[in-house]
This record gives sequence, structure tokens and C-alpha cells, in this order.
Amino acid sequence: MTPYFVYDVFTEKPFGGNQLAVIPDARTIAEEDLQKVAREFNFSETTFVYPAEDKANTAKVRIFTPTMEIPFAGHPVIGTACALAQKGASENMVLELGVGPMTCKSDGKTASFEATQPLEILCEPDPALVADALSINTGDLLFHAHPPVMASLGLAFTITEVKSRDILARTTPDIAAIRKGNARYPSGWDFAQFVYARDGNTLYARMFAPLDNIPEDPATGSASATTAALLARIEDHDLDLTIHQGVEMGRPSQIMVSTSSKGITVAGQARRVMKGYLLLG
Repeated sequence: MTPYFVYDVFTEKPFGGNQLAVIPDARTIAEEDLQKVAREFNFSETTFVYPAEDKANTAKVRIFTPTMEIPFAGHPVIGTACALAQKGASENMVLELGVGPMTCKSDGKTASFEATQPLEILCEPDPALVADALSINTGDLLFHAHPPVMASLGLAFTITEVKSRDILARTTPDIAAIRKGNARYPSGWDFAQFVYARDGNTLYARMFAPLDNIPEDPATGSASATTAALLARIEDHDLDLTIHQGVEMGRPSQIMVSTSSKGITVAGQARRVMKGYLLLG
């Protein structure tokens, strides 16, 4: 029997935030079963923890969505760091991810990580197509800071600002338009849409990745980090942002993001809500 835990991440309360399954010792799971296990949980991500390849590090962590393995995502790092801290790991840890080693801190209830990989600007998708993908009008988009931009810190998102929270609340994914966007602008993440409305240093956001079996994500740390990096580059100064996500889903989340010359720091809380065993034998 292989133990697992389920966490609600970027929240302090059960049934908020983003769900995450953590398998704290995945050595007994066959390679060909990893994707099947992630699909069985059907959360936006599941993490599989292994001994670190470099003994100086804490652990190796592999991250799977229901459809693929990905090199990096925010809430899996926060939740896994909390899980490891609760199992006795040092508060200061280094997790080996697909994007390389990542420095994390956790006291078991809160966690933070520092993303030092460079921001990549992949393209500027057609705004009309992005609006179609979000089921809104091109006139609902805000271009003052930036047009829709596909950017990445290891996972690509199309990042779009809209004019108001009312417009944000009306967004919903249009599958046909997202398929068209994915064909025109291919990336490792299938034309995933991170859309936000801004009020100073507070962002209200939603994220849709239906082609990856994620109709909507209640908290997306990697997209939040990428958006902070993008805005800091555009505005040419460091930022401290609070990002609220998942409100429309009834799973409110709060993500804290700060930028510096060293990288992007993402912080949040995680609450363990379930535990059990995988019966794969």
C-alpha cells in the first residue's frame, strides 16, 4: 500500500484553494502507472516524491496533470513542501523539479518558493482569438500595460488583462477557439488562458486549460509568478502582488507573489484535508 495525502493549496480552510494529491514516496509505483494515478485523482496536478538525486537536496518531485507530466507548477510545489515539512523535512529545502533545483521554505502550514528561471516571451497571440477563447469581446481587453502575451517560467500561459472584475466574472472558455489557438500557437500547455483584472497591487484572476482536462483552475502559482515577472519587466521595478483566484468557482484562493533581482517568490498556505492509500498491488 502506498500512502497519499490531499491538500487544499493557497488557502487556510478546507474546500478552498486548489486540490493537490501528494504521494510522499512514489518508489513503489511503476513508471507506466504514474499518469494513470494522476488521471484517477483528476486534480489539476498530482505530485510524486522520490529521494533527491543530489544528496544535498531534499527530494525529487515529478508533477503530473491528468494528461501529461509538466516541469513546474506553483501549487504543487507549495503543497508538496508543506507535506514534506509535516513529515519532518527541514524548513529550508531544495526540491528537484523539471526546471531544475528550486529553493523552498515551509513550516508545514505555509510555504514559499523562489523561481529563478528566466522569463520567456513566446509570442503575442491575436487579441481577437484570445477574446473568443474567453467568450468575451476584444473591446473587453485592456492593452494599457500589455496586449495578450504568451509567456513562461517553465510552463506557458497566455496572459490577458481585462477592463473590470465584472468582465472577468463573465469569462468562460470557448473550446473551439482554444483549439484554434493551440494549433496556431503551440506550446507545452495547450493555449492555457490566465486572465486578470488589476486594482493596484491586487489582481483578480481566472485560469482555463480545458484541453488539458482543467476547465478552470482555482489557484495557479506558476501563472501568477509568470504574470508578476511580466509586469515587473514592463514597469521596470519590483512588485509585491496579492492574487485572488477561484472565487467564481467557490474555491477562493490567495497567492502572494513578489519580484526581485534574484527571482520570483511565491507564497501561500496549504491545508491537509485527506489521507489514504493507493491499492495498486
